[in-house]
Amino acid sequence: MTTLAVDCMGGDHGPVVTLAACKNFLDHHPQAQLLLVGAADRLAAFKHSRARVIAATEVVAMDDSVEVALRRKKDSSMRVAIQQVKDGNAQVAVSAGNTGALMALARYLLKTEDGIDRPAIASPLPNAKGGSTTVLDLGANVDCTEHHLLQFAVMGSALVSALNNVESPSVGLLNIGEEIIKGSEVIKKAGELLRSAANNGDLNFYGNVEGNDIFKGTTEIVVCDGFVGNVALKTSEGLASMIGGFLKEEFSRNALTKIAAIAAYPILSAFKNRVDYRRYNGAALLGLRGLVFKSHGSADEFAFEQALNRAYDAARNKLLERVQARIAHARPLLAASEETQATADAVVT
Repeated sequence: MTTLAVDCMGGDHGPVVTLAACKNFLDHHPQAQLLLVGAADRLAAFKHSRARVIAATEVVAMDDSVEVALRRKKDSSMRVAIQQVKDGNAQVAVSAGNTGALMALARYLLKTEDGIDRPAIASPLPNAKGGSTTVLDLGANVDCTEHHLLQFAVMGSALVSALNNVESPSVGLLNIGEEIIKGSEVIKKAGELLRSAANNGDLNFYGNVEGNDIFKGTTEIVVCDGFVGNVALKTSEGLASMIGGFLKEEFSRNALTKIAAIAAYPILSAFKNRVDYRRYNGAALLGLRGLVFKSHGSADEFAFEQALNRAYDAARNKLLERVQARIAHARPLLAASEETQATADAVVT
């Protein structure tokens, strides 16, 4: 049995969505069991032989600061869910709550792997090949050094290898052009580190990629800082909404546009479904000594179930062990890059 600890109170909708998604998930996964974390009175009605309620008296609100989540709400459903992973009661925790709070709590309780400075948020974005491109970081780290980008690439490779059954997934470094002479100094130095990692057999580095390559599917993984990654994520989510709005508007116009809309509907509808961010919901927090998955805060029942599915697949496919193995293999290179950075910092001071 694979056990998931679910923060049932997090997100915009709380138990109304999370419990319905949990029921559907259990119906489709006979080898899974859930620890439902939250207010006991709101979860008591949920009955299932493979689900158990873990009481938590507080909730981290979507606008709570990291300090509030860490220091004031010590019995929050988010914290208690992550604690289940730390204590070995669950293999993975899932929450749709406040992203900053989730990252801070996960890092505080689970700690980071040796050789990893900052955990990263990684999630698939749909591409033109009918599959997805995994992008990281998606918002956890706005300012990154070249060493962080190297760490992201190592962790992203482990994620895609585990979940997509790809032995050596290709990695692209997001830049303003393919040429190695382009980009900021951080990007140029990151490119050098990634090429060294490829020469050592730690990565399958493709080279620089541009923004459109994410959706073309040029590489299986794209590495970038959290600011750029989050913009790409929101753009992807907005695309499906735009198409849905277009279809609705055209159907409400005159007879001629309705006929045209009807003719185009199958194609546009299929495209809308392909880029529907709900299908790709569930981002992994990589670099921790435990598995944590983040669902979109506004996730509906379908989307939250997808996050549960991804978390379950990660645990079943031993994502944590694969990330640890990748980091261990790349540790000499990671340590060397950190030593170089420390020397440079000493020279500056």
